[in-house]
Amino acid sequence: MVEAIEYAHLLNKKAYITLNIIAHDDDFAGMKEYVEFLVKAKADAVIVADIGVFAFVKRIAPSLEIHVSTQANIINSESAILMVNLGAKRLILARELSLEEIKKIRASVPSDVEIECFVHGAMCISYSGRCLLSNYLTGRDSNRGACAQPCRWEYTITEKSRQGDFFPIEQDEKGTYILNSKDLCMIAHLKDLVDAGVSSFKIEGRMKSEFYVGVVTNAYRKALDNILVNKFTDELIKDLQIELEKVSHRQFTTGFFYGANDKECLESSMPVQTTEFMAIVLEDKGNNKYLIEQRNRFACGEKLEIVSNGEAQGREFEVKPMQDEKGKEVLDAKNVQQKLVIECPYKMQKMDMLRKKII
Repeated sequence: MVEAIEYAHLLNKKAYITLNIIAHDDDFAGMKEYVEFLVKAKADAVIVADIGVFAFVKRIAPSLEIHVSTQANIINSESAILMVNLGAKRLILARELSLEEIKKIRASVPSDVEIECFVHGAMCISYSGRCLLSNYLTGRDSNRGACAQPCRWEYTITEKSRQGDFFPIEQDEKGTYILNSKDLCMIAHLKDLVDAGVSSFKIEGRMKSEFYVGVVTNAYRKALDNILVNKFTDELIKDLQIELEKVSHRQFTTGFFYGANDKECLESSMPVQTTEFMAIVLEDKGNNKYLIEQRNRFACGEKLEIVSNGEAQGREFEVKPMQDEKGKEVLDAKNVQQKLVIECPYKMQKMDMLRKKII
């Protein structure tokens, strides 16, 4: 935790630590020491859902900034005002709000209080994450950060007097996913949220790969940067939407932002993606040579595409013979996490990623 916070600060970023369980009395054992540790580690804020935990943190560490979690279900101005009066510096609003409702909440609280909203990723089938399905089926409590996501499982039906006989429910050739929700995607409408007074944009990343997080964050960063300089064009939006389809996702929806009917958020198929994560760049060796770490199998003659926040973003190149760390030629990168030197005509940066089209 200390190293993570120090690293974030080294990059001029902030570290917000989740403390947003719905707490039982037993959960407060050790919480005082943990909060004091976070202060010492120079955490920038804690994200809290439980009103008791909120009061506890304020008492133990009055200087520690508190952000109210989406699981606190702020959906009206009165709740927002109450949380601000208690000392909240940021409100992460419930997902079940329209843009007009967000504007009203924004207007109800002081301008120095930040508003945060979800803009991309998996949508919980329950109300802003308050679900007991995982707890009931697996003993893993979603309200304590351990959701097993059973809403994503495939289900059948059975008749009471015929125990053991299971009848499939078929929505498509892949089966049924009746509890799934679509994935939220607001990339084309990000300016609407900026205009509504939202100051922080949340991307759902739980149980996601570094490839997913990197691609999606990169796309939204580019969108926001262009909005801020009035260069958010239709062409850019189209390119960014294509980019987001390259990672695993379900059908996209704008959720509740435009007053959508609840049923429009339901899913009817499995996730899809058009590319697969192949490698991550570790070092620029000079002369168009790069040290990479393999993540999935690829071979000479195949084409790889670069994921980057630099000019190489989206560039494609053909893989030439590679070398392992001992200088031996490698034609087929099939060893898991093998470090290889690869040739690329485009300028890549450390932590750039390489992907391959699969559709």
